Amino acid sequence: MTTLQRDPYGSGGGPGPVTLDRREGPYGEVVLRRRGAGDGAVHEIIANGCFLMDTSDGRSERLLVDAALAALPADRPGPSVLIGGLGVGFSLARAAEEPRWGRITVVERERAVIDWHRAGPLGAVSERALADPRTEVAEGDLLHHLRTAPVRYDALCLDIDNGPGWTVTDDNGGLYSPAGLAGCRERLTPGGVLAVWSARPSAEFEGALRNAGFEGVRTEEIAVARGVPDVVHLGQRAA
Repeated sequence: MTTLQRDPYGSGGGPGPVTLDRREGPYGEVVLRRRGAGDGAVHEIIANGCFLMDTSDGRSERLLVDAALAALPADRPGPSVLIGGLGVGFSLARAAEEPRWGRITVVERERAVIDWHRAGPLGAVSERALADPRTEVAEGDLLHHLRTAPVRYDALCLDIDNGPGWTVTDDNGGLYSPAGLAGCRERLTPGGVLAVWSARPSAEFEGALRNAGFEGVRTEEIAVARGVPDVVHLGQRAA
């Protein structure tokens, strides 16, 4: 970890957020910052200058996992889930809280993010989940994993961008392309569920899911303090 420093991008009359770590990764710069102190401290992840997520709420990240599980048949034994993006850990923690899940795989391409969970402040969210014997963390590119993994999953819960139309890096756009969505469908078991987190609703993405062969396409919303709601887009592979 780097030495603590005041972030030059802080605004307002007081000191800005504290930068805990700043690294150059394979896809650009990633930054971990802290706002506030003590029990009220909030940690946030910035990628290439773009705010990704923080620990202030987490309801929509939990919904990502809950909605996928609810869409699966209740009698499906030990369904497996792939979580695309470790983030601040809310989705992983939620999955590990649910005894119905069997294998829990997390794919994260940034070594820094994994380190912030295993030996940093984000462990406050994910420590128990990472210790769960069902959990496996795979460091690597999500698109590559979806193309090459030797197994299928009952659910794919993807949260690697601010949404299908607001990607962190240009190459992430391939995930939401017709070929990318077809690859997601093929990585699912029959009746499996794709859940995609987004910072805003997208009727266009709903159409893309239907065009890619997903059934039961729908969007679930979580209200936020200001602006449009966070959403989870859902689609199911035919049984």
